[in-house]
Amino acid sequence: MERLRRMPGVQLDPHVVNSAFIYDDAGRAALEAIYRDYLEIGRNHDLPLLLSTPTWRAGRERIQAAGLEGRDLNGDNFRFLHGLRREYGEYAGKVAICGLMSCRGDAYRPEEALSIRDAEEFHAWQADALATAGVDLLLASTLPALSEAIGLAKALAATSIPYLISFVLRPQGTLLDGTPLHEAIITLDAATSSPPLAYLVNCTHASFFRQALLHEVNSSPLVRKRIAGLLANTAALSPEELDNSTQLREEAPERFGRSVALLHKELGMKILGGCCGTDDRHIRSLARELTNCEESPCCSGKYSSSSPA
Repeated sequence: MERLRRMPGVQLDPHVVNSAFIYDDAGRAALEAIYRDYLEIGRNHDLPLLLSTPTWRAGRERIQAAGLEGRDLNGDNFRFLHGLRREYGEYAGKVAICGLMSCRGDAYRPEEALSIRDAEEFHAWQADALATAGVDLLLASTLPALSEAIGLAKALAATSIPYLISFVLRPQGTLLDGTPLHEAIITLDAATSSPPLAYLVNCTHASFFRQALLHEVNSSPLVRKRIAGLLANTAALSPEELDNSTQLREEAPERFGRSVALLHKELGMKILGGCCGTDDRHIRSLARELTNCEESPCCSGKYSSSSPA
């Protein structure tokens, strides 16, 4: 989404952001170019790839506000990505498509988070739409508060589709609402009949992520076991600083690739990719680092490069 925001001539919808681009020739072409960049990078480096549907803001409420009621916006976005995946032959077997969701309100404002009950009710419609479309798994990302994350998890679990929950973290090892990550994982795992497949962190710089996981409040085997990866920002800024920033803060692709790939070797992370500020240069650098790491005797394992548009 942030990459599209920087493109000249591209206008994001105030309600559904980039979800309706598939209905517009120019928007669809822009989306396709981005996803093909990442598919080519994954194939060239023979790395498993996790692609997210551009449905971050495609809940029923926003679809209605955008005047798109009656269209299967979530399903159409999955079918768009599935069509691209099929063009990649044998490599397509290494590409998973996750249906992307998020909180109802501002992802940087935990005070806007829904209660558990309201969140479960609110998000069930989109979760069902994505599951019915046939996504491989579901991903609820950029979550600032535990209450809405629990409700979201309940809605996702009800679909019987494997799912991931992704938080925004502070360097002190807490969600934006102040809940320690360790406590959030224990509470959420216990609150659902079918816990998440794993947890991720996104919209967080690699240095903040490392500090958060190594912070004393999270120094437990559980956190290391349940946190599977990071979709990293290129700017070492707090959510408040990012929210108020009028200029893109961009990290050099080579530095980004090294710092994010190092999280596999240091912390055992398996799903690594980009969020705000990243583009194909950053993901390509990350893929090179992961490939080199995989070939090293000290750094073996599987990798999944996740690159939402």
